[in-house]
Amino acid sequence: MGNRQKLVYIETLGCQMNKSDSERILGILSSIGYDETEELRDADLLIVNTCNIRQLSADKAYSRLGRWGQMKEHRDIKIAICGCVAQQDAEKVFKRAPYVDLVFGTHNIYELPNLIKRTETETNVCSIHKKQFEADETAFTPVRKEGLNAWIPIIEGCDYFCTYCVVPYVRGRQRSRKIEDIIQEAKNVVKQGYKEITLLGQTVDSYGRDFNDGKTTLALLLRELAKIEELLRIRFVTSYPTDITDELIETVRDLDKVYKYFHIPMQSGSTEVLNRMKRRYTREEYLNICNKIRSQVPNVTITSDFIVGFPGETEEQFQESMTIIDEAQLDYSNTASYSPRKQTPAATWKADYIDHPTKKRRLQIINAKVKDYSLHSNKKYEGKILETIVEGIKIENGETILTGRSINEKIVHAKGDFDESVIGTLVQVKITEGSHWCVKGEVV
Repeated sequence: MGNRQKLVYIETLGCQMNKSDSERILGILSSIGYDETEELRDADLLIVNTCNIRQLSADKAYSRLGRWGQMKEHRDIKIAICGCVAQQDAEKVFKRAPYVDLVFGTHNIYELPNLIKRTETETNVCSIHKKQFEADETAFTPVRKEGLNAWIPIIEGCDYFCTYCVVPYVRGRQRSRKIEDIIQEAKNVVKQGYKEITLLGQTVDSYGRDFNDGKTTLALLLRELAKIEELLRIRFVTSYPTDITDELIETVRDLDKVYKYFHIPMQSGSTEVLNRMKRRYTREEYLNICNKIRSQVPNVTITSDFIVGFPGETEEQFQESMTIIDEAQLDYSNTASYSPRKQTPAATWKADYIDHPTKKRRLQIINAKVKDYSLHSNKKYEGKILETIVEGIKIENGETILTGRSINEKIVHAKGDFDESVIGTLVQVKITEGSHWCVKGEVV
């Protein structure tokens, strides 16, 4: 290779937390002489950062490895796999893909410089930690994509052990980052030109509970972050329903910079199914949480997640997921059919598995419902003015159209007379039309 800069190609599958991890991986690799490339053919190191939430995601990861293994027959490259599939499968990866050079888990990305060095003299290097690898995370600067938004993880892992979910097994138990480290990272990204931040966690509203100090909460963190002058917007995902406190709701209501938006996965509208899922609330409790938020936060957007075809789910229980969308006025929902995951209790309930055609039919039905309610939600804003952060502009049929996001997380398209200097600023948009996936209007 000579002395030229080495190049890494990273493919990220899955959630925003994985994308944030990839940014950190790129920052760590830059410290040992790697630049990122988006051209597969130019890379010296190929990394797939994997998701294990559903079987389809895991299959996609191994498919990538298979393609890259064929490339390795003709080129001197290193191949690595990380993320949740790597954490769970560990050395089993080498049985399926013996050409892989490195497997590393979710707990030890800061060990990467040493692991890369080991691949120069060892084959099939595997490093999977059960607990977080101790390192000075401030020694590396994440390499982020250009844009307005920066992802900042504030809490890793999960303590809830829902019966369908692999996260506690592959991400570990709940671990909150120090509040001072988060605030410093937020100040750094603002200096780099980012206008908004998204706080990430599997159960983001559990933030600080593991400190056991009685004062460090997501609400406190939001109030501290809102003091950063050049920071325009703050959002947080994903919330666990019963961890949404009155203090958090009031903080979202009172801070102008915080998105009036809660993403609160429900997973099923049936209390019986929720009980089997080991979700720690009933249908009525979830509904009460949504109603409380709506009574406190004007024009709030509440979105959710649903799993259809969970083992033992009856047609009546599925219908309860349909009706809760109306009752809770859920503005949008992510949906998926149940996919069994190794290590989880529900994966062993094979006698209760729902057949594939039934799962597929239920998914189609709930998706149609979600689409209808999304239109209904967006129509509510016709005639209203929404403060919008401008993400980009385009010319369409001779007219200038801005694209952005409203303070309540609606995608906004608006006409007006402006140039690119408006990107990254806040504008007021009068909504004239609500469509299925966005609202349209004019800058006032």
